[in-house]
Amino acid sequence: MAKKARKVTIVGSGLVGTACAYSMINQSICDEIMMIDRTYDRAVAHALDLSHCMDFTQTRTKVYAGRLEDCRDMDVVVLTAGANPKPGQTRLDVLGEAEKITRDIVSRIVDGGFDGVFVVAANPVDIVTYIVREVSGFPRNRVIGTGTSIDSARLKTLLSEVFAVDPRSVNGYAMGEHGDSQFVAWSHVTIGGKPLLHILEQHKERFRHVKLDEIAQKTKDAGWEIFTRKGNTQFGIGNALAYIVRSILNDEHKIIAVSAVLEGEYGQTGVCCGVPAIIGDGGIEELLELNLTWEEQQKFAHSCGILKAAIASLQL
Repeated sequence: MAKKARKVTIVGSGLVGTACAYSMINQSICDEIMMIDRTYDRAVAHALDLSHCMDFTQTRTKVYAGRLEDCRDMDVVVLTAGANPKPGQTRLDVLGEAEKITRDIVSRIVDGGFDGVFVVAANPVDIVTYIVREVSGFPRNRVIGTGTSIDSARLKTLLSEVFAVDPRSVNGYAMGEHGDSQFVAWSHVTIGGKPLLHILEQHKERFRHVKLDEIAQKTKDAGWEIFTRKGNTQFGIGNALAYIVRSILNDEHKIIAVSAVLEGEYGQTGVCCGVPAIIGDGGIEELLELNLTWEEQQKFAHSCGILKAAIASLQL
């Protein structure tokens, strides 16, 4: 019986796009990867370079270059092409340029017959994800942003260092904007299944040095620290993209903090931001509505307000 090939397009052959492709190849996530870039020769070069990995991997992934109009048969299109903030700018500062780029890319992909799932990493990712939904006309379950997935991973890494455990034994989420207004939902952070707040209360002396506000700030600043030191982030977000794509193609039903369009969840509509969601072969299978504390609800509403104001500035 013929097996259907799992096909992924990556639009943008820069550092994030190639890191995503490299992660997917080494994790044997899909059967085919089509690389697209505004400079076709660059996409060809990356495809060739990546194809030379196959002798050293467990399975063979076909990698080749293509164009936006070639996405018809793809299962997932990963969007990494966008506008990069300059030193001193925030992710929201590049919104105008990002909108122009995104509109052109998405229109051409959809006009070519694509009917799969969009996974978005281009910044400002929450608003770009919202733009993709509006331009494509796709249902919200088939437009997913990386959102606070990488921020949640950074949070787990920081907590793993403080409490000397594996990051995968920590569960919790950064929520809201992938940006300055994000917050950590401390009421839902657990280590080994035990609420973090209970651990701190039970062992006050042992963990008296732990300051949650400082950890939340370090979580928020982690991407900028990397950016200011080397000019980009690539490996963490590339792997986050691969993780989301794997959950889609394998119908894994992983719970991931992704950027999703809200339709009444958390009392919010007309906005896209980072919330935990179940990711399967249909894209977003379900959004998880956490029982946030009053303070966390206020932080979430504040973050959504900032994103709504930015969305309102666009001609959508």
